[in-house]
Amino acid sequence: MKNVIIYTRVSTDEQAEKGFSLRHQDESLRRHCEFKGYNIVGAFQDDYSAKTFDRPEWERLWSFVKDKKNKVDLVLFTRWDRFSRNHSAALLVLKNFSKIGVEINSVEQP
Repeated sequence: MKNVIIYTRVSTDEQAEKGFSLRHQDESLRRHCEFKGYNIVGAFQDDYSAKTFDRPEWERLWSFVKDKKNKVDLVLFTRWDRFSRNHSAALLVLKNFSKIGVEINSVEQP
């Protein structure tokens, strides 16, 4: 069984209230984890832009993963734009997580 962290993010009030809300993302991720038999060990929600990784909950998530080495297998979000909108920064983050054996992926765009 994989130990998973779920991550949700919105950057505007409109996103938070309509369509792709934090609640919608959270429910979708939890259903996916239940279907796959994944164990959710953490959930983090941000309401910041994805232009950088200077987001409070993302920083908490990274600290959590580093502190729980070998206890987190996967970080999941619904779509890649919930993870980042900065390709070079995203590649660096992917590399850092890969170095400690943690996969990062999207459930709608694997």
